[in-house]
Amino acid sequence: MAMKISQGLKQSQNLAMTPQLQQAIKLLTLTHLEMTNVIAEEMVENPMLEEAGVESDVDNSADTEIRESTSDDFSEAPLMKDKDDFDWDSYADSFNSNSSTAPNMASPSGDSDEMPSYENIVSKGMTLAEHLEWQLKMETLTEQEWVLANLIIGNINDDGYLDVNFEELIAESKLDRQDAFDILEIVQRLDPVGCGASNLQECLLAQARIAEERSPLLEKLIRDHLEDLQSKSFDKISKALAVSIDQVKKTALLLQNFHPKPGRLVATPDTHYILPDIYVVEAGGEFVVQVNDEGIPRLKISKLYQEMIKKGAGHKTDEASEFVKDKLRAAEWLIKSIQNRQKTIEKVSKAIVAKQQDFFKSGPKFLKPMVLKDVANEIGMHESTVSRVTTNKYMHTPLGTFELKYFFNTGIGGKDGGVDIASEVLKLKIKAIFDAENPAKPLSDQKVVEILARESLTVARRTVTKYREMLGVAPSSKRKEKN
Repeated sequence: MAMKISQGLKQSQNLAMTPQLQQAIKLLTLTHLEMTNVIAEEMVENPMLEEAGVESDVDNSADTEIRESTSDDFSEAPLMKDKDDFDWDSYADSFNSNSSTAPNMASPSGDSDEMPSYENIVSKGMTLAEHLEWQLKMETLTEQEWVLANLIIGNINDDGYLDVNFEELIAESKLDRQDAFDILEIVQRLDPVGCGASNLQECLLAQARIAEERSPLLEKLIRDHLEDLQSKSFDKISKALAVSIDQVKKTALLLQNFHPKPGRLVATPDTHYILPDIYVVEAGGEFVVQVNDEGIPRLKISKLYQEMIKKGAGHKTDEASEFVKDKLRAAEWLIKSIQNRQKTIEKVSKAIVAKQQDFFKSGPKFLKPMVLKDVANEIGMHESTVSRVTTNKYMHTPLGTFELKYFFNTGIGGKDGGVDIASEVLKLKIKAIFDAENPAKPLSDQKVVEILARESLTVARRTVTKYREMLGVAPSSKRKEKN
């Protein structure tokens, strides 16, 4: 039988995170102080950037308009750069930390009485475990699944990797093997993606699987050819997978967008200073949002360098021309990324304040149940974007300064016709019950369940036990002994 050989064109779409997109995502996760520090560094490194209102030393007679970048000015950078080398030696150590040294704080403009006090701007950063546990609360898990999930998170080191053999954790849980791996996958999908992996291969695969447009070739390279990539045996991979060497190299470059130590993306638990990203003020009986732009300069493209580009047109070498284009593109993308960051924070904050008007009017007891998905659907963005925006961001309100994540609570007590309330509100109710109990006859957890039921709150005894322990309240038998 004769073999028929033919040629054809195949059109396909692949998603790759460009450096510009990586920068935009990184800016979303930065605190206000880190953001101002990054801008200061970029202004030093990129001569194209200039603060609006600062005139460059150029001929005033030049008929040149100082332009600020708009969305129409941006030309998308190529998805892949023409590089053959992938430096594996430095790759594993290239993401040791994502935090920047905080610069001196600038006092926001306005009445000093409306500004947060010193106590409100000192905060203990969220640990990796706390960051993962907060997201895990948004998942619907059984009690046994919660036990395993907490075991996994509790054994993740600062780099994001499991410090124990997962088989040992399965043995400690009461779950079937497949169910246990399903819980592990849930943890690995949390932000930052890849935490809970046992090795680099598993960590990278977890990140590859969440791409909006997955690349089967990339996953194949991670799964079967990591060692070949380390030794740059591209020809060996090409033959094994029946793809061109050029395609192998381009696909391998996508790995540079992944984090080999995802745990390092979350702030360490060291005490640090913060400034609120959002101020909530009352206006006409309603609470409204004001984004804090203090310390974030209004950037533009330098007039001086615009003049230099015009005068030097046609006389620069290709190398010099490419340098200028790169700096111009980087400057424009930074300006756009800053604008998008501020707009996204504003959208998320407005959605939170609109949902929690009763909280701002009457206090924490009126906090409503709200999860990431609620806000994501409201503003038309992905849940992961909302998660990044709410990380290490603070809102100054008439009630005090709160991290944005404070406002996200799952609903509890709404089963069997009960009333659904926020978990934080339930904690306050349980605390109030214990505070009001008779010291001679301390309440049992079951008795608290019955008291809550009178308010149409259907809560399991183990839930009361969990919140009692979180509040630092001893069991009834021990409380009675102390009294």
